[in-house]
Amino acid sequence: MDSKISKADDILRKMLSEKRLKSVEDKRVGSEVFDSITLKTLYKLSNSGNIHRLNGAISTGKEANVFKGADEDDEFVAVKIYRVTTSDFKKMQTYIQGDHRFNVRTGNKRQLVNAWVTKEFRNLQRAEEAGVRVPKPIVTKNNVLVMEFIGDEEGDAALPMRHSEIKDPEELVKKIIENMGLLYREAGLVHGDLSSYNILIQDEEPVIIDISQGMTRDHPISEELLNRDIENLIKDFKKLKVNISFDDFKSEITGLSG
Repeated sequence: MDSKISKADDILRKMLSEKRLKSVEDKRVGSEVFDSITLKTLYKLSNSGNIHRLNGAISTGKEANVFKGADEDDEFVAVKIYRVTTSDFKKMQTYIQGDHRFNVRTGNKRQLVNAWVTKEFRNLQRAEEAGVRVPKPIVTKNNVLVMEFIGDEEGDAALPMRHSEIKDPEELVKKIIENMGLLYREAGLVHGDLSSYNILIQDEEPVIIDISQGMTRDHPISEELLNRDIENLIKDFKKLKVNISFDDFKSEITGLSG
């Protein structure tokens, strides 16, 4: 075995709070997430002080796992690791090919995944600079993205809006629309996959996550994606007993009437 991989594997085992994968399924997922290149990447991020340890998974998806970690100062961070073997490459190609910020050989799967992670990092940077409440991006390398941990001081991760108890639905809806407006008008981005699943609630404040597929406002399909985001959220808002028309919602975001 490559000595760097072996060393990275040793460090990873020390970083992980759970030393053993308990089932065959866990082992399969573990091998998909922690392949040799990912191990080397984590090793480099560990050497730079960005990741000192990994705790349990915050979320597990088909394409990526998000872990709670800590940096060298023992501050909580979120570590998102994209899986090369199970990523939706057709979707990635669709969202990257038309983005003028990227020129990627989309036939190379690993290169495509790495570009996808870079895209999420840049979208987070752009959104944060515009005043949108998103996780602050810290560093990205290959298929790993390190960002601000959204949760409390005890290390409990914030829940998605879908699973949160909302004390003041109307105020929350107002804040979500304000953030979407900043994303659209100031950052020049459309999320493209926004719903109550990827809006976290931290201290009654919405935090928009999972922005890897976000498109620039001048992209040919950006309006189609914006309309889809609005339609999804109108359904979610109705569950909170807050009603808003499509036209009113869109004009609040774009600043245009009609």
